Amino acid sequence: MRRRIIPDVVHEQNVLSLGPEATVAEACVAMKRRHVGSVLVIDQERLCGIFTERDVVNRVVAEGLDPRKTVLAIVMTRNPDSIAPNSSPIEALRMMHDRGYRHLPVIAEERVVGIVSRRDFLGDEKMQLEEETRYWQRI
Repeated sequence: MRRRIIPDVVHEQNVLSLGPEATVAEACVAMKRRHVGSVLVIDQERLCGIFTERDVVNRVVAEGLDPRKTVLAIVMTRNPDSIAPNSSPIEALRMMHDRGYRHLPVIAEERVVGIVSRRDFLGDEKMQLEEETRYWQRI
């Protein structure tokens, strides 16, 4: 089996990004239009946060905030974890599984080069992670 690396997953990817001053409503419209579950928040060409569909539910709707008036800077996850482009898919999946998130920015030399989500990976990679998890649970 060929070992795929992150650049294979994010090849020619056009990442959805907005500035921290964008509203939640703008982010939601953009996510719907692009059929994605997250927006990378970029300030002065650097990643400063991520805003996901979970954030819409937990940080906006459940808190009674107005999506048309609430800016991403208030409800985004600041300084999100990221992964290097030369990382393996299993490393990305393991990080997402262990830390409880579904989207992971890919950063090279302090620049966003893509984003991976759990759904980007093949069944073989997911099966490997499940086998590792079962192994460590037995120990």
